[in-house]
Amino acid sequence: MDINFNCTMCGKCCHNLRLPLTVSESIAWLRRGDKVQLFVEAIPWPEEPPPDNLVAAHKRRRSFPATSGSLPIRVVVVIVAAFDGPCPNLLDDMRCGAYESRPLVCRIYPAEINPFISMDVGQKACPPEAWTDAGPPLLREGKIVDSQIAALITESRNTDAAEVEAKSALCQALGINSAALSNEGFVVHTPDQASLQKALESVRLVTAAAPSSWGFVSNRQATANALHSVDAVALSTSTWEDKAAEFLGFFPDDVVVKTSPSPETRS
Repeated sequence: MDINFNCTMCGKCCHNLRLPLTVSESIAWLRRGDKVQLFVEAIPWPEEPPPDNLVAAHKRRRSFPATSGSLPIRVVVVIVAAFDGPCPNLLDDMRCGAYESRPLVCRIYPAEINPFISMDVGQKACPPEAWTDAGPPLLREGKIVDSQIAALITESRNTDAAEVEAKSALCQALGINSAALSNEGFVVHTPDQASLQKALESVRLVTAAAPSSWGFVSNRQATANALHSVDAVALSTSTWEDKAAEFLGFFPDDVVVKTSPSPETRS
């Protein structure tokens, strides 16, 4: 696959986003008075996959170990800048007002960071004129040709892996222990922003955190039944309550088995 790209300065990619941030970027974002959320999903991990399972290795690298009931799991936490409408840094002329200090993900866009996601221009916010052959090359035979962007992608992946223990400690500090099942949605946590900033600053250099106990939140009966069958904690969206969180599902609501919250899971 060959793709050329030339930014048209339309600003469409700078509106209505949940923008992934590193720990340091999220602290800076909060210090400016802007909103930060945590998107959390968890993966059942009853045993270690074989070394040649590259997808599993990628998921393992960016997640931390935990348990749900007696089920071993791995938890993925994505810290995001949350804004509706224009980015707080977007100027009236569609230039970035924080260009020199903009987040890694902005520096990499429109390339993909996940090595298992193929770039699809139809899924990008950029208009058709951004993708003409007249623009500079971005991909050749499916590979990034810009060495600077390639280096930033590597930096992003390495930072994601390096910060998993800090994110585990962050969740423990904030009392967060509920997640959606991976590929079915996210539990979106919106902690008190001052408390979040304080917790981020305290855990930013943590390199080891103790495993914690988590509960799954689901809006699908089949998912709840499957999780219960392997002795995991599964809470229904119909009974789960958390004023600082919401469930963002990828599938329509179903009739979910009602359960009592575990003492180890926030309710």
